[in-house]
Amino acid sequence: MPHKPLLIVIAGPTAVGKTAVSIEVAEYFGCSIISADSRQFYRDLKIGTAAPDALQLSRVKHHFVGQLSLDERYDVSKYETEVLALLSDLFSENPVVVLTGGSGLYIQAVCEGLDNLPDSDPEIRAELRLKYEEEGIAVLRSMLQKLDHEYYAKVDLANPNRLLRALEVCLSTGKPFTSFRTDQKTERPFNILKIGLDLPRNELHQRINARVEQMMADGLETEARNYYSFRDLNALNTVGYKELFEYFDGNCTLSEAVEKIKTNTRRYARRQLTWFRRDKAMLWCRPDEAFGTIQQLYKSLLPEV
Repeated sequence: MPHKPLLIVIAGPTAVGKTAVSIEVAEYFGCSIISADSRQFYRDLKIGTAAPDALQLSRVKHHFVGQLSLDERYDVSKYETEVLALLSDLFSENPVVVLTGGSGLYIQAVCEGLDNLPDSDPEIRAELRLKYEEEGIAVLRSMLQKLDHEYYAKVDLANPNRLLRALEVCLSTGKPFTSFRTDQKTERPFNILKIGLDLPRNELHQRINARVEQMMADGLETEARNYYSFRDLNALNTVGYKELFEYFDGNCTLSEAVEKIKTNTRRYARRQLTWFRRDKAMLWCRPDEAFGTIQQLYKSLLPEV
């Protein structure tokens, strides 16, 4: 412990309370927070992504919040590189940094590294994207099942971006996507403490529903309408915006759109939990117990004097 700094990872499903816990922990250690929420990277999507508000940002220095424009291309590989470079600087000032968010792949990239996958073929990517837009996600699933049944059995079949990336590799190389995945962890020059936040299902669902209602009260409909013309951008392929775009298209009522946001957010939270629960290093607790748990674990890691 004395020879390595510590990265405290605070993960969990949407609306569970990660932001409040992270700020409390960061204030205790006097350290910065790095966001691992891939939608909070976009500066224009404040309400629908539940980005930290001005008061929260003033309490603790946050990184990777609102640094991108909607049309800016960004991926998990670039995130890994930039976060590792930032950590090197932050650890020179403080032996503790907090990393928090609900984007499991981004957390994994920082903690364990990513597989060295081949570059995408722009033409194949464009063809697949067009097929997805015209025929829907079912065609991507069917293609992947034929080309790489092993990855098909483990991938999140509701995530079109994961399906598209795997298919790009399969079609451009003629090999299964799985053949490029080594699943070997990269040793990092810092210790990692992973804390997973969770609540009983009914309680989490209540928090999700309440958050959606608050977002609507805070102006989510207006925020979505402001960026309706950019709806085809990947940044806006997000729960909260997609459902309101359907309302703007006249395909449902506003109340129906709000109920769809609640339902799809609950489904997203379930997928997040499935991802994080695969990580055996994750220590689980309630949000109201997390700060005390982290204090105790940190003290137990310190060497005896």
